[in-house]
Amino acid sequence: MTTVASIEQILDGIGVPWERANATTVVVTLPGERKLRTTCSLTLGTSALTVNAFVSRRPDENHAEVYRWLLEQNRRLYALAFSLDHLGDIYLTGRVALTAVSPEELDRILGCVLEYSDASFNTILELGFSSAIRREWEWRTEKGLPVDNLSAFAHLLHPLEPDA
Repeated sequence: MTTVASIEQILDGIGVPWERANATTVVVTLPGERKLRTTCSLTLGTSALTVNAFVSRRPDENHAEVYRWLLEQNRRLYALAFSLDHLGDIYLTGRVALTAVSPEELDRILGCVLEYSDASFNTILELGFSSAIRREWEWRTEKGLPVDNLSAFAHLLHPLEPDA
């Protein structure tokens, strides 16, 4: 029988730090490269373990383009899907039957959470926050502040000129 204690034991065994949020939920924080960390909750229900990971807040612009891109990604994902909350914030969500919860499967799913969140992060920012990125770059440049963590978005500053 899968219990919260058995989920915690699996997380310990695969080396994932966790904290208990309540009687049925364990929260893990996964380190990434593009998205520095992804917080993921694992909630034990009567028949399934629910996975819920925050990816990004609601895009500032190009909502339809961002959401379309996320839907296109969904057909390639294992055990998870991009979804939105009532505010339009972006999550990765999934459900795993309790009978399928094992150390290998939980490790695979958390690996997917990390991969999908991290790999999609810059695209989500480019599509949904490009104006804010440009403003931030300009502000930092004017103030003489570093722009190192914005370097992945340098191409947004000078879009390609059309051929003359």
